[in-house]
Amino acid sequence: MAARAATLDRRFGQRAVLTMHGVTIAMTMSRPRRQGSMLRGLLALHRWMGVIIGVVMTLWCLTGFVMLYVDYPRMLPAEQLRGLSPLRVPVGSSLAVIPLRSDAALASARLEMVAGKPVLRVVPKKGDGRAISQMRASPQSYDLESGAPLAPFSREGLAKVGLEFGRNFGIDGAVAAITPISVDQWTVQAFRANRPLYRVDYDDAAGSTAYIAGLTGEVVQETTRFERFWGWLGAVPHWLYPTMLRQNPAAWSQVVIWTSLIGCFLTVTGIWIGICRLRRSADGTIGSPYRGLWWWHHMAGLIFGLLTLTWVGSGLFSMSPWGLFDSDAGRIERQRLAGPLHWADVQGALANMHQLPSDTVRVESAPLGGRMALVAVTADGGMVRMNRSGRPAILTRAEVAAALHGGPRVASLVLLSEGDSYYYAHKGPVRLPVWRAVLADPQVTRLYIDAVSGALLRAVDGTGRAERWLWNAPHSFDVPGLRQGPLRHIIILPLLAVVTLVCATGAWMGMRKLGRDMRRIRRWMRRHPFFLRSRSLS
Repeated sequence: MAARAATLDRRFGQRAVLTMHGVTIAMTMSRPRRQGSMLRGLLALHRWMGVIIGVVMTLWCLTGFVMLYVDYPRMLPAEQLRGLSPLRVPVGSSLAVIPLRSDAALASARLEMVAGKPVLRVVPKKGDGRAISQMRASPQSYDLESGAPLAPFSREGLAKVGLEFGRNFGIDGAVAAITPISVDQWTVQAFRANRPLYRVDYDDAAGSTAYIAGLTGEVVQETTRFERFWGWLGAVPHWLYPTMLRQNPAAWSQVVIWTSLIGCFLTVTGIWIGICRLRRSADGTIGSPYRGLWWWHHMAGLIFGLLTLTWVGSGLFSMSPWGLFDSDAGRIERQRLAGPLHWADVQGALANMHQLPSDTVRVESAPLGGRMALVAVTADGGMVRMNRSGRPAILTRAEVAAALHGGPRVASLVLLSEGDSYYYAHKGPVRLPVWRAVLADPQVTRLYIDAVSGALLRAVDGTGRAERWLWNAPHSFDVPGLRQGPLRHIIILPLLAVVTLVCATGAWMGMRKLGRDMRRIRRWMRRHPFFLRSRSLS
């Protein structure tokens, strides 16, 4: 009988098997050397990177659970309004003696109460021809009763501001302490523009604190014990936001960008290694050769690796690495829509403001197309627009269209009573209704204009749309139907739990491997004392 032909069964990652005449013999042949070396190198790199970056990625996942429910504490515009007292405009106010030139170009102006006094705050227009980092104009504040620049607040004045804010904001407690601060965890962003900054502690059950700018008396931050506790467990570690690092924005940005990039590389190599490590069993099914924790990491990484990469990659995009999502659309279109604003325009409109709507806490400038208007704002965010003569003036479509006339052609202009894909409520409400203007420019820019005040609320160009879908949508499942409500948590929580499992098991196995390698090194050193002595003598 003729001998049966020999067959060679070569399996990737296993020893070759030779079958001849029904006898199976294990061979020493393996995968091609170059391919095997590449896989071993990737596996070693993946394992060692997982020791550090895997821990960071696990931390991102765990803190993500917290951030689903508690965000970083910040003073929202609506909260700042709620802390203001009803506006009282003095009869015969000293507008004429305020030391501003009539042709002084302004970016904005507003009127509000501070420690029982009406205060005018104006922001000079940013100068042209300067670098963006140098274009941050400093606001100026004036006492409307005397027309003099507002003096730095004394301790007594700060106590009045704190007491007034606490009463209006609903803080159930008196001012317990006023402390000057350099910078702390909750004022990293606000400190530089508002120094000297003072922290006001309240004697209430919630452990409330407010932060007041010493030169302007403006409350720029408010936190509670609950927000601070969960901030330390959520936003601070999630954003790699410790005070020491965040004080240097450039360094912080690079740390987050490169950590995210390494996390993306770690995830991609993990997916590739996971595919290469799959094995076909005797019954023909494909599965993992690992057991225990290794099996869970292998299979969960294969199934949910792309989701992990999506979250890490979108977190990278949130930093707009290397100016990827930088855009001047909002600044340029806001200036074009409002038109020029000068102190003479604001002064004339304020002089004609004889009667305010009840419960007004702030009056803001609202120029549109170069025509002056004011907006009276109540504590709950309600607004009434008034023309230069001080009469209520409803904003019309014709006025909005006329203000847009000087720029690119308007392809469409519609009034939205509900949000759309680029203007919507997510973690906070948005102002509605709004005018949505779509421009016929190369970027197909969308402008969302407040239907009451005429202020530009948002501008979305091509860069903004890319950011919307590469960052917001994948990172926080910011898509219709999942922005709010129980379905959002029903879907996100299990997915986040599995991705946490992938990252945590990888980090744990990497640390165990590191421990084993360190023990081997110590044992080798104990067995070769002569080698160590000779090295020290040399």
